Order: sequence, then structure tokens, then C-alpha cells
Amino acid sequence: MTTTAGRVRLAGPVLHPRICAALTAVSCLVHLWLAASGHHDAWLGILMIALAAVCVPCAVHIWRHSRVGALHQVTISALAMVGLHAVLLLGAGGSGHAHGGGPASNAVDTSGTAQLLLVIGLEITTALLAATLVARLRRRAGVTG
Repeated sequence: MTTTAGRVRLAGPVLHPRICAALTAVSCLVHLWLAASGHHDAWLGILMIALAAVCVPCAVHIWRHSRVGALHQVTISALAMVGLHAVLLLGAGGSGHAHGGGPASNAVDTSGTAQLLLVIGLEITTALLAATLVARLRRRAGVTG
């Protein structure tokens, strides 16, 4: 940290960790919103709340200190979510996953597919931001160390 005109400033990248932390926080909020909306079974809602509870401290650590451990956890979690949502996408015959345990239909539900692809894209972006921030921090530590 450096001090400039009485203000404390982080040494190193600032925008990159803030974007990564904000994207992680948005993911947490989406999980909480989906759990509260009742579109999924109760056990899945509880799982989403638990996932959000695990990710919130990481978002705080990334925002404040760019902790590598938190970045690793976010990267692994985001890639696990990519895998899970890809299985849901492919397992439903390419028509997305059904909400609320409704009867299966032969009609293709493009909105479910689009939502799953959007989530997969969001999680890939989160993992990429976290991984590139780790690389930046390591490169910077190697230059100054």
C-alpha cells in the first residue's frame, strides 16, 4: 500500500480485482434470488444458498486484498458451475432443464437453453478473470521479489 495525499492506495492492480469481486458478488446474488424464487426444489435452493455463503467471503477478500487463495477458490467454483450447468444443458436433450418438476415436453425450450448458456458464459468469464488476476499477481511478485 502507498499513501498519496492522505489516501491509502493499493499497490498493484485495482480495477481487475474489483471487476472479479463484483462478478462473484453478482453470481452470489443470482443464486440467492433463484433460491428465493422457488423455481427449484427445496434441496437445490438450500444448495444455492450454501454456495452463495461460500462465495461471499471470497468476493470480499478479492475486493479488499486480491488474495490468491480466494481467487483460486472462485476459479475452481466457477469451473465447477460450468461443468454442472453443461451437464444440465446436455442432460436435458439440449432443451435446458425443467423448473418445478413439471412434466417433460418434446418441444424445445429455447429460453432454458439460453439461460444455461448465459450462466455458463458468466461462470467462464468469472474463472478467466480470477485466473488472469492470479497470473498478474504472480508476475508482479516475481518482478518485485
